[in-house]
Amino acid sequence: MKRKTSTKVKEGAIETLLLLSALSSVFITLSIVFILFYEALGFFKDVSLWEFLTGKQWTPLFAQPKFGILPLVTGTLLVTGIAVLVALPIGIIVAVYLSEYAPFKIKEVAKPVLELLAAVPTVVYGYFALLFLTPILQRFIPNLSGFNALSPGIIMGIMIIPYVSSVSEDAMKAVPMHIREGSYAMGATKFQTAFKVVIPSAFSGIAAAFIIGISRAIGETMVVAIAAGMMPNLTLNPIESIQTLTAYIVGVSLGDVPHGTLEYKTIFAAGITLFLMTLSLNILGFWFRRRIREVY
Repeated sequence: MKRKTSTKVKEGAIETLLLLSALSSVFITLSIVFILFYEALGFFKDVSLWEFLTGKQWTPLFAQPKFGILPLVTGTLLVTGIAVLVALPIGIIVAVYLSEYAPFKIKEVAKPVLELLAAVPTVVYGYFALLFLTPILQRFIPNLSGFNALSPGIIMGIMIIPYVSSVSEDAMKAVPMHIREGSYAMGATKFQTAFKVVIPSAFSGIAAAFIIGISRAIGETMVVAIAAGMMPNLTLNPIESIQTLTAYIVGVSLGDVPHGTLEYKTIFAAGITLFLMTLSLNILGFWFRRRIREVY
């Protein structure tokens, strides 16, 4: 009887601890959102929302400040788009090879080595883009700026390959073997089975990998801060210098701007924009995964 009572007490304590852990994560998330909106409220008291969303110049630290967020948003989307174009096809190809083709010994070595890319500090990636990749690209693109969107975009794509390939490969491994066997029984080759049967069957997990990779690219800071420049240009030209939302937040947060000023509060306005972009992306990904599951 005492043993049962002791077991119940221990299970109750563990359950309470787990509940508190879950609630703490929810509380931290809500606190971050509250602080962002509360601090940004002071910014929007002095700057109209219309000017913020439609303005084409972002110069809050100038003598005649302009507060149009579009240059930072386009810079963020430009670098993210380049990273996605690099990471998604390579990540899917790597995932298909590891899931369908690679022998067990190669898989056991290749997957941990690939995931080591995620352990490299982003500062290293930034200087690699600036000092190694940019000079190489300038040989092929003579008018490429020393600070540009192309080089950090490519490096960010390489950086997020492990996220895309690892999650996609796990999703493909979860596809039941009898689906593959049914495809082989119908006369399909391994290539046809991989791309016409396995990938569609695992597409909800692959979509999750895409969302993780894109969110990681949008939120990247150091690579773009080092290699993309700090020029908030409203452009979609990848060979020009740009500035992203995260790079601007880092630049202002270094301590040169007095705390509590309108210029300082711009980082919270930029933070809200970044938060809403990633939130919208995750909601879209959730909806897309549900639709895919209904189809398949």
